[in-house]
Amino acid sequence: MPDCLFCKIVAGTIPCYSIWEDDTHLAFLDINPIQEGHVLVIPKVHASYLFEMDDASYHSLLGASKEVAAHLKKVMQVPRIGVGVEGFAVDHVHIHLVPVTQIGQLDSSKASPADHTLLAQLAEKIKKE
Repeated sequence: MPDCLFCKIVAGTIPCYSIWEDDTHLAFLDINPIQEGHVLVIPKVHASYLFEMDDASYHSLLGASKEVAAHLKKVMQVPRIGVGVEGFAVDHVHIHLVPVTQIGQLDSSKASPADHTLLAQLAEKIKKE
């Protein structure tokens, strides 16, 4: 979709802090994170609503998210990775992966703009480890 923010990220016309990708998915740091290390996992092909995806695409996205979450948990040294799917801010399926250490940290009202220098450093750290 030409006006979709995430499709533009996939196309490379808008930059992102990518931490992982395969042929069909992309994972990158959220620029308005709830917590440090907040990642979005998206399909590279536009889809609007998670539960309207075909089964293969749905399961593939969840599998990609599981892989990213395992790596993120290790690098961020947290006991859990919280998961969220709301789909209102950007009309492109995306799964939020948020490093959490206690209850109440998966609260989207606490999102705030991140320092881009710190995001770039964190993206490199996550990719290297």
